[in-house]
Amino acid sequence: MSKDIELHIGGSFDEVAERVADAWHRAEQGDVAGQEHLTFVAWDAFSSTMTAKRLELLRYLHANPQVSVAALARSLGRDYRRVHEDVEILGRAGLIEQNETGLHADYDEIRTIIAL
Repeated sequence: MSKDIELHIGGSFDEVAERVADAWHRAEQGDVAGQEHLTFVAWDAFSSTMTAKRLELLRYLHANPQVSVAALARSLGRDYRRVHEDVEILGRAGLIEQNETGLHADYDEIRTIIAL
């Protein structure tokens, strides 16, 4: 089964509240799978999180889960410190999961919705 996420950039508080209320109602009805959403308040917040190098890292990690940040850095041929920083930022954003089995980027598709 495909696991997708929608990234929302900008938009109003009412739009965010509507998504939260919709998720709440679905959960009350037993639909816990639902859609996954992340909201960035502005383009600057998104663009400082999703750099070209971090997108490359996400794509690589999606295809090749790693046991550690050090293993990921070696696989990418990048400096450990920079990769660690990227993993921390993407993890805080909810795009990378780190658990006892290692690092994962489990989303098959990331859709971006930009409010004008």
